[in-house]
Amino acid sequence: MPAHSLFPDDTAAQAIADTRRWVDRAVIGLNLCPFAKAVQVKGQVHYAVCDAEEEQDLLDALESEAKTLLAHAPSARDTTLLIATRLLGDFLDFHAFAARAEKRLSRLGYDGELQLASFHPRYQFAGTEADDITNATNRAPWPTLHLLREASIDRAVEAFPDAEDIFGRNMALLEDLGAAGWAALDVGPGSARRHPPTDP
Repeated sequence: MPAHSLFPDDTAAQAIADTRRWVDRAVIGLNLCPFAKAVQVKGQVHYAVCDAEEEQDLLDALESEAKTLLAHAPSARDTTLLIATRLLGDFLDFHAFAARAEKRLSRLGYDGELQLASFHPRYQFAGTEADDITNATNRAPWPTLHLLREASIDRAVEAFPDAEDIFGRNMALLEDLGAAGWAALDVGPGSARRHPPTDP
């Protein structure tokens, strides 16, 4: 049975270009994560793609990326975004998978070393409607698993004393921006193809 694909023209290059554009224009551009700009500018963000059609293969890819991340010095690779191009188009499936992924990392002994964040084109916080604009804080152009180093998070929090307020600030920012403002960012799938890399 073929895997459900959210995007019909999925390719690794397209997925990475779209995700970079989303990071630059939304995550950094809107300052959704105050810690993102430094690692992006320094080239410390690794973008990886998994085109597997089975969830087990994606779990294996996540394990591989986690091991590779920790094998690098933070100055060379501080964080990894693993993009799934042929799986988990349904958000509830993705949400369930993310829980499995966290368990896999825990079994590998990475508690205290790595954290996992998750982003999805149809991300929906519990208790919200699908069209609630605040869901956009966690909406990436492709299903994405984000590996972060605990030590880097701790340093970032020390440098940003109001880190606990980021979530609430982001909710308010998206409500002010509105659906039209978010759409104007053009950070969905295929956005990078519609705009050349030099697009500001």
